[in-house]
Amino acid sequence: MTLISNNMQIDWRKVVIFGAGKIGRSFVGQLFSRSGYEVVFIDINSTLIDALNRKRQYRVIIKSDRTVETLVIENVRGVKLVDSDKAMNELATSGVAALAVGQQGLSEALPVIGKALLRRMDFFGRVPLDFIICENLRNADQVVADGLVKLLPGQFPFDEMVGLVETSIGKMVPIMTRKDLEEDPLQVFAEPYNSLIVSKSGFKNPIPPVENLAPKENIKAWVDRKLFIHNLGHATAAYLGFKKHPEATFMYEIFEDTGIEAATRATMQQSAGILRALYPGEFTAEQLNDHIEDLLQRFRNRALGDTVYRVGCDLYRKLGPGDRLAAPIEAAIQMKQPYQLIMKALEAAVSFRATDEYGKHLPSDIAFYKEAEKGLDYVLREICGLPGGAIPR
Repeated sequence: MTLISNNMQIDWRKVVIFGAGKIGRSFVGQLFSRSGYEVVFIDINSTLIDALNRKRQYRVIIKSDRTVETLVIENVRGVKLVDSDKAMNELATSGVAALAVGQQGLSEALPVIGKALLRRMDFFGRVPLDFIICENLRNADQVVADGLVKLLPGQFPFDEMVGLVETSIGKMVPIMTRKDLEEDPLQVFAEPYNSLIVSKSGFKNPIPPVENLAPKENIKAWVDRKLFIHNLGHATAAYLGFKKHPEATFMYEIFEDTGIEAATRATMQQSAGILRALYPGEFTAEQLNDHIEDLLQRFRNRALGDTVYRVGCDLYRKLGPGDRLAAPIEAAIQMKQPYQLIMKALEAAVSFRATDEYGKHLPSDIAFYKEAEKGLDYVLREICGLPGGAIPR
């Protein structure tokens, strides 16, 4: 049913996506467009939005070692975040929304979302809006809820109006080179994996009829599966691989070293044991081992051209509390599980110095390098948020 008020109406076949970046376009926008939705991107990048509005389509290049497939994603347009009134109207009248802005972008998106929710209630009454939170962020629903509640009046019926849908984002999307962007600034490369795991209980409205949307009951376990195995394994390979092969550019080069592959597999298996202890009965050892082998195959994808730099950089975030190495170690300490292999990966991360295609480090990583000179114990305590004495003896 379409609700109409003051010449405005809810379009239940429209999705508004905050963030027209790699995940927004290659994954979320692609899934919804191919399931018959109009896709409206809201982004701070005016050049990107102008290009979307000129072409009304973009290409996703799916790369594997066996095939290269081009998907043309149509029925798309964009709104600039600075055009806040237009952005609010688009969101207030959407059937569903998604967040794919990264942790740094949430502070700019949330004020627009808060005002749009008030406008939606003014137009249509208590008609809820679901937000699919496509961020690699533990407890993402609570982070977004805390940010929005501060911006909304106390009497706003938040729990009734807002569905916060956590996800587990497993799709790998490499950095686009300058040459790729000059060829087509809208195109994006991605791997074939195309399943978007979402929280079944997070939706207030019926779950959208989108192919490859995979609702799960215990989303916390699936978010941690991504963090403890996928994110941890990828980062482990990058950190151990750089330590042994600092000349390597691509992840597939790292995996040509069978010793690095074996060490990465063993570290992932150790973390899988921690995950099973944390969520008893949710996953079997066989399921997680199959998942690990599938991931290792995907990590070796030569055609994707994923770089050691992309996988390992942003050290303050990737070594931070609740992220891919500190979180499983913290859980292991809590559950009295072994974690010495994960600690080896973390130690290697402290000396990670890979650069991008221009030979440059991420600016925040340069600050990390200086702070890391204070020693591993300092890093574990002050950056990872781990307790004193966390290094296994």
